[in-house]
Parts: sequence; structure tokens; C-alpha cells
Amino acid sequence: MKLIFEGHDYRYAVEQSLLAFFPNERPVYEGDDPHSAEVRLTLDGSLANAVTELSVDGKTAHGASRIDVSGAKDEYERERLLQRAVKLSFFEAARTLTGVTPAWGALTGIRPAKLAAGLLEEGKTEEEADAILRDTYFVSDSRRALCLPCAKAGLEAKNGLEKDEISLYVGIPFCPTRCAYCSFVSNSVEKSFHLVEPYLQALLAEVESAAAMVQDLGLRVKSFYMGGGTPTTLTAEQMDRLLGRLHEKFDLANAVELTVEAGRPDTITAEKLAVLVKNGVTRVSVNPQSMDDRVLAAIGRRHSGVDIRAAMELVNRAGFPHVNMDLIAGLPEDTPERFRRTLDEVIAFGTDNITIHTLSLKKGSRITLEGTRIPTVEEVSEMLDYASPALRGAGFAPYYLYRQKYMSGSFENVGWCKPGGTGWYNIYIMEELHTILSLGAGGSTKMVDLDKNHIERVFNLKYPQEYIQRPEKIAVNQAAFRTFYAQI
Repeated sequence: MKLIFEGHDYRYAVEQSLLAFFPNERPVYEGDDPHSAEVRLTLDGSLANAVTELSVDGKTAHGASRIDVSGAKDEYERERLLQRAVKLSFFEAARTLTGVTPAWGALTGIRPAKLAAGLLEEGKTEEEADAILRDTYFVSDSRRALCLPCAKAGLEAKNGLEKDEISLYVGIPFCPTRCAYCSFVSNSVEKSFHLVEPYLQALLAEVESAAAMVQDLGLRVKSFYMGGGTPTTLTAEQMDRLLGRLHEKFDLANAVELTVEAGRPDTITAEKLAVLVKNGVTRVSVNPQSMDDRVLAAIGRRHSGVDIRAAMELVNRAGFPHVNMDLIAGLPEDTPERFRRTLDEVIAFGTDNITIHTLSLKKGSRITLEGTRIPTVEEVSEMLDYASPALRGAGFAPYYLYRQKYMSGSFENVGWCKPGGTGWYNIYIMEELHTILSLGAGGSTKMVDLDKNHIERVFNLKYPQEYIQRPEKIAVNQAAFRTFYAQI
């Protein structure tokens, strides 16, 4: 679809709205396209007026929105209000033309709970916030039932933080094989085994310098998360060496949680789990994505449902306080019935934390490149519609959620937990509540100053080889980190 803007350049806001209504369309800014949307924004004093003229398959529709921006506290909030006017105008035109109201209504951002949390912080009751989500943004009943509990969990997390607290992330960018849906910087150990030990040595050096920096700045680690890739691709000895060095250099004694992704069941052994227990890990995440062997084969996994069950026996025997399992709705070869069987079995494992992702068709994934057949939006909706009541019936409640670009049906990823099973790191990072210091290849450090509503990011080099060979980039990033904290 050809997008034509006048008076603004809010590409992301309009593109997300476009994908929600027209998932097969892609934004075009140059040349011709039979479908088009002209989105104009003008200011009349303190009033922002947005108008969208939409043309698809010979049909046209008009949408308009007007928002008062005079109450904006700062430029950031003013920009947010202007984008809201643009999104609402496109939403009205698209809904008129298609007769469809997406599950999330006019909300297009990554963090829908952030809007609800803001309404509650302004002093609105839950009922008033719910009414705004329903009447202003047209959010469906089922999605409001996800959004408000997650907003409340986010506010609880925010109120439990001190200014000198940060979270620590460590990335291990290696996996046994590459999944068909994956676009992360992750290397198959089959092809890059020779890099694992040099990578670990480079990472240990970064741990040492980062820990010294954190101590110099008087910061404390609130939560720790090791992800990837698949961290348990490391041997038991390598994992013990890394976790031992982290405990030696960082003060993790008062962290509310220490999480390690043991994502792929084919990397889990009793010996590795014993190392995690020895090093105080409080949560492991086992991510089968599906329990169905046909689906596992289609996404490139080399393990079966039997292997997942065996891995969970080891995990339960190890005695971790918390266990998370991840599933994805919308995977190749999956059906609503297969997804239901998978979820029922995962609930039966007795874990206290389950994350339901929706497949995101990311550029660079094998699914996108090969054109693999995936479930329809209607089938994915059926999967998610089963998940919510099934999880609630088993004692789970939603505690964090986020959305991604090119997500099937423009749906969402939701973390569910039983009482006491909250994954705090997930809330901290998704709601941008405090700084996340990221170590390792592909690490993205997000520095947050809530008082000034200001965020800065620095990025480690993406690939293990360049991360190993260019340690000077780490020094540059750490200098930026020190500068940021010198100014707050």
C-alpha cells in the first residue's frame, strides 16, 4: 500500500495500523501501488487534527481524529498524542472500509499495558481505565482482560524499584540447531563449535569490566537473566565457570530472581541442572514451543515430545523454585487441536509460569524465506481463545504482555503465572522500568531515566566472531553507560 504523509512522518504508527487491518500489505513510499492511504496532520492551536483517506480495491473510506495536546507534560508526551491522532484517523478509515475491528482495536504499540498503567497512575479507577480502552481505542473484551492485570503488575514492579537498581542480562548466542521461525543472532553449535570457548573467554572479560563499572557507579542488581540462543548449549563446566565468575564479580545476593533459559530440551542434563542449582538459579525456562512431533519437525527441532517430557522430569527433580515454559501459537503444521493438546500437557507439568507467544514472521527466518504454510489468522485466534480460559482455570493470571511487528493476526505475547511466580525481569524490560545492562554478542543495553522520561541504548557487536575480535566496542559502550549515569 502506498503511504502518503502530510504534516508528519509517523511511519511506525501507520505501518502497525496497516498490518493490523491488511496483513498481506507492505508499506510503499516510492512508486505506484493500486492501494493507498493519505494521512494528513495539522495543528489548530492546541488541537491536533488527523485525517486519513484510504483507497483499497476501488473502495474508499475517510477517517478523522482530533486530540488536544495542550496538556502534554513534555515533548515526548506531545509526540505520543500526535501519533495517537494519526493512528485513530487511520483506524477509523480502515474499520469503515473493512467492517473489521482488530482484537486490540486502535492500539498498535509494542506495550499496550503501558497505556493502561498510565491511566491508573493518573488516578483513574480500573473501571474508568477499562472504559477508555473500550470506548476510545475499541479494544475487545478479551484483550482488556489481559491488559489491565498486566498494567497492575507493571505498577507493582515499578513501585518496588529503587533508583540505584538495574537488571543484568547475559547472552549466549549458540543453539543446537536454528529454528525455522528464528531471526535472532544465534549460531548453530554444529557450525560454530570452535567459537564457543573463545566466546566464553571474551564474555568473562566483559563480566569483569562491567562489574567494576557497576560497583564504581554504586548500582545494585535487582534481577539477572541469561538468555540466547540457548545458554544450556554450554557444557556443565563452562556454565559453572561463567556463573561462578558472575557471582564473584557482581553482588547478586539481593537479586529478586536469577533466571537461566534452558530452552532446548535436547541441551538439558542432570549435570547442567545441578550446576544451576549450585549457583543459586531460581528459575529455569524450558521452551518446547510445541509438544507435537510434527510441529517440532517442521520448525527444525531435533527433539521430540518424549525428549521434552524427559527433560521436565529432570527439571522437576532438580527442585527449582520456579519453572517457565514457552509455547508459540501459529507454528507451521500446528492446528487448534494440536495446540490445545500441547497446552493441556504443559499445564499438567505443574510449572508456575507459562508464556504464550504468537508467531511473528520476522525477516530472515526460514519460514519467511521458504514460504512455509502456517495456520490462518482464524486458527491462531482459536488457539489463543482456548489458552486464556484454560490458563485461568488452572490458577494462572496474565502479568506481562507485548506485541511485535508482523505478528500473526496482530495478536500478542503473554506471560502467565501462578501466585508468587511472577518473572520480574520480563516486566522490567518490557515496561522499560529501569536500566538493563546487557553483556555478550548482540547485547542491547537500555539505559533508563524514569524521572526525565529518557532512554538511551548502546549495542554490542552482533556476531560472536566480531565480538571476540573487537573488545574495544565494549569499552566504548561502557564509557557511554558511565556518561549516562553521571548525568542522572
